[in-house]
Amino acid sequence: MATKHSADQNSKWNAGDIGDQRGRTAVVTGANSGLGIATVDALARAGAHVVLAVRDPERGEAAAHTVNGSVEVRRLDLADLASVREFAASWRGDLDLLINNAGVMNIPEAGTKDGFEMQFGTNHLGHFALTNLLLPHLTDRVVTVSSGAHRMPGTRIHFENPNLTGEYSPVAAYNQSKLANLLFTLELQSRLAAAGSSVRALAAHPGWAATGLQGRDASVLRRTLMAVGNRFIAQDNKAGALPTLYAATQDLPGASYVGPDGLGEMRGAPTLVGRSAAASDPVSAVRLWAASEELTGVTFPRLESEQSQSQSLTPQAVSV
Repeated sequence: MATKHSADQNSKWNAGDIGDQRGRTAVVTGANSGLGIATVDALARAGAHVVLAVRDPERGEAAAHTVNGSVEVRRLDLADLASVREFAASWRGDLDLLINNAGVMNIPEAGTKDGFEMQFGTNHLGHFALTNLLLPHLTDRVVTVSSGAHRMPGTRIHFENPNLTGEYSPVAAYNQSKLANLLFTLELQSRLAAAGSSVRALAAHPGWAATGLQGRDASVLRRTLMAVGNRFIAQDNKAGALPTLYAATQDLPGASYVGPDGLGEMRGAPTLVGRSAAASDPVSAVRLWAASEELTGVTFPRLESEQSQSQSLTPQAVSV
């Protein structure tokens, strides 16, 4: 259940303010560690039933045993569209909340099982396919985790070469994927509104949160610098998950973007934040959506609007 908070309350908002989530079901991708497990734990403690969607079920089960609440583990490999389709096809019943949290960052050049650059394929295309395939079941919202890295100078969607073939840079690939997350959210919200759906698309970023993500960086120098930053600057994973939790549970407009309220949005309490001009461009958002549909073979589903649902229950519709 979404709840409202005043600006004063928002400045001090924490996981204890989530509100009663009993009766709600959530899926969290990349849920076995870092921001993912912190998100799962907070939602489960608030009463939600949470599905840990993870690539390695054994690690997922180990993580699930640390959570106090109703949880289950299901296999999902976002770097394999067959796995994404299998996960979505197995879903039964309503789904209140989908949190697209999983991601890889600044890794050496690699490809997904479908031949996409790993960061673009996992962080964006896998979640793009998953979201569209699950949309017929969704009742409340989709929250996609982006990053302040989308603001880095020169960041753009390489429409002519999204896999960065022959020009790969770990940082450029990551930044592109995080920009894609925001453009995806923008266009998804536009399509949901046009379809008359009450489902909302939102995005969040954790600021600088100390997780295992930084330890996989392709650069030894960056890994060293990030290790120092993790120790002296970063929030822990529970604080880093707060923007996602705020976006997932509070009464916010569609396409909202949530991040920390501190200096440089590095840390602090969750609040609405801005995004770059590139991440606000509806033309690029439409273009990315079309490219993503072509690459994945997954399209925006036909959704029955609330208006058409209510019309189907009128006496004229049910008379014989």
